[in-house]
Amino acid sequence: MGLECGNNKASSGNPEDKSLSAPPPPPEHSLYHQMFKRTPKMVIIFAVVALSCLVLYHSSFTFPFSRDYNSFSFGTRLASSDINLNELKIILKKATMSNNTVIITTLNDAWAEPNSMFDLLLESFRVGNQTKRFLKHLVVVTLDQKAYTRCLKLHPHCYNLRTDGTDFSEEAYFMAPDYLKMMWRRIDFLRSVLDLGYSFVFTDADIMWFRDPFPQFHKDADFQIACDYFNGNPSDLQNLPNGGFNYVKSNKKTIQFYKFWYNSRLTFPSLHDQDVFNKIKFSPFITNVGLQIRFLDTGYFGGFCQPSKDLNKVCTMHANCCVGLENKVHDLGIMLSDWRKYQKSRVNQTSTQGSTGSWTVPQLCRGSFHRPRAPKKKEGQGRKS
Repeated sequence: MGLECGNNKASSGNPEDKSLSAPPPPPEHSLYHQMFKRTPKMVIIFAVVALSCLVLYHSSFTFPFSRDYNSFSFGTRLASSDINLNELKIILKKATMSNNTVIITTLNDAWAEPNSMFDLLLESFRVGNQTKRFLKHLVVVTLDQKAYTRCLKLHPHCYNLRTDGTDFSEEAYFMAPDYLKMMWRRIDFLRSVLDLGYSFVFTDADIMWFRDPFPQFHKDADFQIACDYFNGNPSDLQNLPNGGFNYVKSNKKTIQFYKFWYNSRLTFPSLHDQDVFNKIKFSPFITNVGLQIRFLDTGYFGGFCQPSKDLNKVCTMHANCCVGLENKVHDLGIMLSDWRKYQKSRVNQTSTQGSTGSWTVPQLCRGSFHRPRAPKKKEGQGRKS
């Protein structure tokens, strides 16, 4: 407005003013004059845009481990935008225990096919010691349409987690690009579950359930996780965790932590979720939000890396330290057979002391990291592996 008033005064001066007798301005001068008249509006618009960009710039490049960490930093859009929240809410409500806790596992087609991992997981719940009741609290999250279709035939609580432009139906080899995408998709989905107010026990499908794990969980922990190798101290960050089994309570601390964990994939782009957790567990961020982390004893939550040696107290066993779907399926089948023999021996047992039982696995899983991978079977040649 001020600039426009200045122009009016210039044109309303003495009629003898030389400017009135001057030749008309060139065309480009007229264009400049029109733009100059619009300048106040343009300046305001430019200032608003520049200020917005400045704010976004400062908020997006905060270092992930700093005290002012912004979980929605630049380039970290959460993948949960394509989650059907209404459908998820219905399934979680149907599956929840009295304390708003659910059990969650994930499956793709390769793991869901007949006589594969899904069948073994369901069987472990049925033959475990009072674990069958947990099946009604199990939410199976499928990563492709084929797995979803089979899940619906076998289980009441199935949720199909779609990912546009990605096919997760094939077996994802350890650390391959599809494997990394699948693992990070899982982390973001679990953050959504926490956001909806549900605590969860996450279990990989290659974990067999033999006893109720809840009595062995730590009462004061927000986030507790199983280990490949446990050193005896549940509070020691030097333990080597395994992301395939964890119990997470829904609260502000865990929601912030899962956002932080998911966004840390950008800081460590070549690592999977478990290795990234091993990095960020030492971050000041954990202390700042007050997250209580505990590591679970492999005596109760064992695996092929460090087996539970006492079948009288084992809760779960994981086919960790093993790669290859067929190797896992083979050895987990033997593990279930070992468990049945143990149960039978307990029924026929007369001694009050009793045997601690023993595992005859791993077998094919032993050394699987060092053996060449079998080529994937072509379409029409049987199960993908």
